[in-house]
Amino acid sequence: MTDDYQRVEAHDCPMSTCAAPAGSPCRTTKGRVAVQYHTARFRLVPSLTKALNVPVPPVRKPGTAWVELPRPAGAGAQPVGHVRIGYARASTARQSLDSQLDSLAAAGVTRVFSEKVSTRAAKRPELEKAVTLAREIRASGVAVTLVVHEHKRLGRGIDLATLAEELRASDVGLEFLTGELQGSHDPSGVVFTVLAALSGMEREYIRDRTLEGHESARKRGKTIGGASVTDDDMLGMALHLRAQELSLRDIAARLVITKGARKGHHPSPATVMRMLREHDEKTAATEPVAALETGESA
Repeated sequence: MTDDYQRVEAHDCPMSTCAAPAGSPCRTTKGRVAVQYHTARFRLVPSLTKALNVPVPPVRKPGTAWVELPRPAGAGAQPVGHVRIGYARASTARQSLDSQLDSLAAAGVTRVFSEKVSTRAAKRPELEKAVTLAREIRASGVAVTLVVHEHKRLGRGIDLATLAEELRASDVGLEFLTGELQGSHDPSGVVFTVLAALSGMEREYIRDRTLEGHESARKRGKTIGGASVTDDDMLGMALHLRAQELSLRDIAARLVITKGARKGHHPSPATVMRMLREHDEKTAATEPVAALETGESA
């Protein structure tokens, strides 16, 4: 208990209705000692983030007026030592992490968390571990910097700004070894926020230009992507299965590619959707012509 309360009180209470400074317990609206610390405050201590409540110790005598005691050791003091924690990420299993790991090693980073997962994934376990460790080390009074090869390894736009803000709240530094945001950054700075937002806009710009190019190519009758894995037999079976109201995933699972490098495999649901959509578009385009020709013959 003694250890817990000292670690909690090493931080100012972030609740605007309390705002107890380091070295003080949380207080009630009448200025008395609260029965337990505010949740937002004890969650600043990594080991207590999942605790349901953290009561103040008997020495605080809940119900009495609170008095600021000498601040816990390390509170407001200069950090002792400096630890650099590395993080590396690749989007797919086929991509190599070697260049990122070499870059981090050259920068003197010895503790590295790495994983192969998309930036858009809801969960990135190794990144969460790196951030948790950084917070714990910083709470012990040691300065910590999270070092990443390039900002895109962490995320872009709002996602990057949100993560950076979480690090800033824990007083953890952030450093990129290369890219547009190369260097050490203050995540709360205006320059960093603007650059993070622009990095998100860059992805959307590239995506929009790619889609525009695809649409332009389709209008000219050009094929987008690699060699087609579909054929008339596959289309006929897909139409038959769709008539039975099967989902795209179920339809794809019942079809087999008969040519090319992926012979013997199932097409993806996206391939099936594209094949059926193109068929429907062609059918819709030929129906008015067929109806006109029928009317003329009559």
